[in-house]
Amino acid sequence: MTELAFTPATELVTRMRQRELSAEELMRYTLDRISTHDRALNSVVALDTERALAEAAAMSARIARGEDPGPLAGLPVLVKDNEDAQGFPTTRGTRAYRDNPPAAHDGIHVARLRAAGALVIGKTNMPPLEAGVHTANDAFGITRSPWNPERSPGGSSGGAAAAVAAGLVALGTAGDGGGSTRIPAALCGVVGLKPSRGRIPQGPSATTCWPQHAAREALSPRPAAP
Repeated sequence: MTELAFTPATELVTRMRQRELSAEELMRYTLDRISTHDRALNSVVALDTERALAEAAAMSARIARGEDPGPLAGLPVLVKDNEDAQGFPTTRGTRAYRDNPPAAHDGIHVARLRAAGALVIGKTNMPPLEAGVHTANDAFGITRSPWNPERSPGGSSGGAAAAVAAGLVALGTAGDGGGSTRIPAALCGVVGLKPSRGRIPQGPSATTCWPQHAAREALSPRPAAP
């Protein structure tokens, strides 16, 4: 199933809907790939393997029953560590928040992904408080480019971009107020979707100024050339 690493999210979802691939198979593959390849990248800073497998099994059962769990049904997704995802601490790339308790609720962006059937499996690295064009911090260290470990994947969504470019997941969340999606997308060779500011609501946030100028986005592999 090596080809799954760089299969577009839309195709993965279609294959699961058509029962050519189960959510459990895709999840096990995803978790194995993270375990094998992220050691050199350091893009993923939190991962809940047990929960991911349980949610994938539940999703497979729903699809088998003929339910429609949503347009992203069964797709593993990584969330940038500046957004709340229920069950994971939100550290915002700094040791000051590393010991935060797990979030009790999802932010609006993450809640909408889950409602669409996505399976949130963990969090990705970022510079402290999103303030940087390289992804390194005192909580989790440096994230490296999957193309060349001596190079930077950019920032501030460098963890997400590196994870997608390495084929760890087909979709990761990002955020952009001054290039934080566009820069990593360019440096890692993936697609970064930056909607108009306000198109995706921010929801409650501990920061008061920067979110007013930022937008929530997503990163996905670059489509193959025709």
